Amino acid sequence: MPGYKTQSADTTREIEDLLFAAYRRMSPSEKLARIGALGELVESVALAGLRAQYPDADERELRLRLAARQIPRELMVAAYGWDPEVEGY
Repeated sequence: MPGYKTQSADTTREIEDLLFAAYRRMSPSEKLARIGALGELVESVALAGLRAQYPDADERELRLRLAARQIPRELMVAAYGWDPEVEGY
């Protein structure tokens, strides 16, 4: 296509075409596995950041802080008794 730009500035059109062809060959379960792995990676990076920010926090506190970044405040307070505006995110 004339004027087409790749999804990433550091990827050539040829490589992007190979990537898209590989995605097309994947089964739905393979695609879901990739998405799941990416979600796990994002969570582990977020937890690593929280561990660095709160080095004395136990695993429960870290999980609550992570959840507070994804769940509305009202639900965090109702479900877990954790107010992120008081405890922090």
